[in-house]
Amino acid sequence: MATKVMNVRTTQTKQSLINAFIQFVSKKDFEKITIADITKAAQVNRATFYAHFKDKFELLDFIIGDSASAAIINRTTGEVKFDQDSIHKLVLALCDFYEQPNIRCRSSYVSLVVPQLKEKALNELRVYLSKSLKHLYSDEEMKMYVPIYAQVIHEGAIQWATGITIMNKEEVAKRVALLVIGGFESSARTLTGDDTQ
Repeated sequence: MATKVMNVRTTQTKQSLINAFIQFVSKKDFEKITIADITKAAQVNRATFYAHFKDKFELLDFIIGDSASAAIINRTTGEVKFDQDSIHKLVLALCDFYEQPNIRCRSSYVSLVVPQLKEKALNELRVYLSKSLKHLYSDEEMKMYVPIYAQVIHEGAIQWATGITIMNKEEVAKRVALLVIGGFESSARTLTGDDTQ
């Protein structure tokens, strides 16, 4: 019983630190946010902050990573497959991730946050795709195809999130899913020697 209470308290404290950080993100430049700012807003001491995070960079990394994973789980409902529907959902998940309100990028965050967002998104995609493709490819093929598929899916979401394309996110997701699955089916036919089309 005591362990359960301690776990709940730890989770609540960590969430308080996250909420305090998010509160400052839209008001203050990242460089100017201090641990003291965060701990004061979260109503905890510095030692408590350091019990959860090494520094504010690790806190930011935790927030970004958690939201990338959550977006994918939310859209796929935790189901891991490699088909047109699942690729469609992955693109939508990344669109959700990039439009999240948790971290509103002030100009000072662009160089810091955008690369972290991209790396977290690609990392989560690679994890998902590795699981969904493990029965379809050898380990060597996985090393090649997983990063390629992840980049294509990510690029579709970025095209939408940055306004490069005027298509709505559903249309982008549909087209990227067709591209990925079409490429997968074509390469599978070529590899098996069944390229009769």
